[in-house]
Parts: sequence; C-alpha cells; structure tokens
Amino acid sequence: KTFVELTSDDLKSKKVTTNCLNLGSYNYLGFADDWLATCGRDVLGALDEWPIACGSPRSEFGTTTLHTKLEKQIAAFVGKEDAVVFNMGYGTNSTTLPALVGHGDLVLSDELNHASIVNGCRASGAFIRSFAHNDASALEAALREAIALGVPRTRRPWKKILVVVEGIYSMEGEICDLKTIAAVCKRYKAYLYLDEAHSIGALGATGRGACERCGVDPADVDILMGTFTKSFGGMGGYVAASRAIVEYLRAACPGLVNQDAMSCVLCAQVARATTVISETELGAAKLQQLRDNANYFRSELIKAGLHVYGDYDSPVVPVLLYNPTKIAAFSRECLDQGLAVVVVGFPATTLVKSRARFCVSAAHTKADLEDAVRKIKVVADRIKIKYAASPFG
Repeated sequence: KTFVELTSDDLKSKKVTTNCLNLGSYNYLGFADDWLATCGRDVLGALDEWPIACGSPRSEFGTTTLHTKLEKQIAAFVGKEDAVVFNMGYGTNSTTLPALVGHGDLVLSDELNHASIVNGCRASGAFIRSFAHNDASALEAALREAIALGVPRTRRPWKKILVVVEGIYSMEGEICDLKTIAAVCKRYKAYLYLDEAHSIGALGATGRGACERCGVDPADVDILMGTFTKSFGGMGGYVAASRAIVEYLRAACPGLVNQDAMSCVLCAQVARATTVISETELGAAKLQQLRDNANYFRSELIKAGLHVYGDYDSPVVPVLLYNPTKIAAFSRECLDQGLAVVVVGFPATTLVKSRARFCVSAAHTKADLEDAVRKIKVVADRIKIKYAASPFG
C-alpha cells in the first residue's frame, strides 16, 4: 500500500510518499486486494444495470430487487427469519436502538461498547446502565437489581430490558462470552442485542460470527446487528431478527425511513462477498488464513514481551502503549519502518491505556507478518514498551 504523508510544505504542493504494509484497515478477508477476481464481475454488472445511488429512503423509492435479495441472503446466512440493510454501519446502531427502546425501558450495555451503541442508547430516552466488561455475573447482578427495584421513583416494572453486547470488542480484540450472557438473558427474560460489526465474516468455522464461534443458537439472540465494512469489502450494515421486529424497523427506524438507501452497487458487492464466504472453497480458505494469520501475529507479539489484549481467533490485536506520549512515537517509528498502524488514546480509551490496534487480514502473507513482527520488535525496544518483560518497558 502507498500512503501519503503531508508535510509542513503542503501549501507548496510538496508530498512525501512511503510504501507501507497496511496493519490498520478492516480488510479482514482480503476482498480489497483480490476484488477484481472475486467480486468485480458482479459489481461492475450491477453498475451497468443500476444507478450508483437510489436517491430515496427505503420507505419510499429506495428499495430495489437487489436490496430484497441481499436481505434474504443475510437472514439465511446468520440464521434469522428476516433482515434489513442500512447504508451505514454506525447509523445502523445509532438509529435502530432508539427505535427499539424508549421511555420506561432499560438498556444494560457493556461498559466498553462502541460509540454508535452509546449514542443510540442516549438518543432513545431509555434508562441506561452499564455493566462490567464481558462479565456475565455482573450482568446477572444488574438484572436482578433492575427487576427487583423497577423504574426509579415509581418502582413500576420496566416495559422491557435490552442487553447490548458486541461479538468482538473493537478496542480490546476480545470475543464476547456470548454463551453465558445469552443464558443469563434467557433466565431473566431480557432481550439480547448483539453487535457483530467485527465478528461477522471473521469468526466461526464458516464465518457466521460470534454465535457460531461460541456455540450459541441464533434463536437465543433476539437481534443480530452487523456491518459490511470489515469482512465483506463493502459499506453499510444490517439488522437480522424475527420478521415482526424487522417489519417494525422498516416502518419506524429513522435509518430506513429518513436516510438514503444503501447503494445498489454495494448491495451487489456484499451479496457476492457473502456467496464467496458461505459457498466456495476460496471463502473457507480465506477464513482459515485469517485465523492462522491472527493467531500467529498475536502469539509472536506476546513472545516479544508486549502487553497484548484480546483472544485468539480475533483479527483485532491491540498492543498496550500506556503512556500517552508514546502514541505518536510508536506511529512515527512504525512509519519509518514501513508499517502503517492505527494508534488510539483518550477519549477512545482511558488516559493511561493508550494502545496500538493492529487489524490482521487474510491477504497478509506469512512473510508480511514475519517482517512486521521483526520491525515492531525494533520499535518496541526503541520506545520501551516491552512491559511483559520489564515494568520499565
């Protein structure tokens, strides 16, 4: 990949270009690299037949046969009765949650949920309470207390309780303890909303996400949400659920009633990518390569003495920098080594948990990752971040 580094002489139109290995983008299954061979024909064919933009919301003139075909395909892929697609992943959460809950409802949200979930919950008007990250015991305690005490002041029962979690937490690289959490929700009759933005198409033997990886029946998760920007080489998102819930969202969700429909070209891209993932040997090979790459990269960084967050099989590999002054230092040193990385600090993390977040792809070769590990070790020695080997890095 070629990245452009803007210098202080930008106004004089001077640029410096550097060839880098991309370790930061959400190209989990490598469709951005082999697009012409895997998806190009279907997408270019759709471009000949359909407009680039629909110019209308789904509720008016924005629904085409490509949208309905894709929704049936996604519903079948994730194991739900019906699905609806959105033009934006962030907007899927931030507009769906206000349609599902409101005044008199309670949302129990994992404390490390994505900003789109946080903002969607805040916009809903529901009462919001967070529980300790990925902790089913803390969730159960919160549910017991909420059911026992009811709505503050009136003590009336909640109209509904919705538990919101993620399949893979995007800043932690951690896989949801879905089996235990789903059992808790079922025991206390709470609805369960699972954000699979980073897990769909990346986790599970056939890429069907956290449910497949954790051995959970999709019927035990009331609402499955995901995005097409990570594993599908596209853009947008989906919500899959019972037909009654999906039909309600089509009529009440602002992301469908007021926003422009998902592009027909992107519908073709996601449909083809889903077919490759679920029906071809190439898709199975991509999934296996992603797991192998992610697990190799994670294990090598751990061996190098770095503090690495997350679980094996997760393509998100965060490395702790801790000191905020090391955020820019790590990024610049990696750039000098020919590595393009993402670094994250406050307010996306707590002030003293700054980190680098690597995203591994099936398109990375073993040689790519070996070279990257070697260079990261050099940078780690230079800026002193081998905290697993020494408290001084």
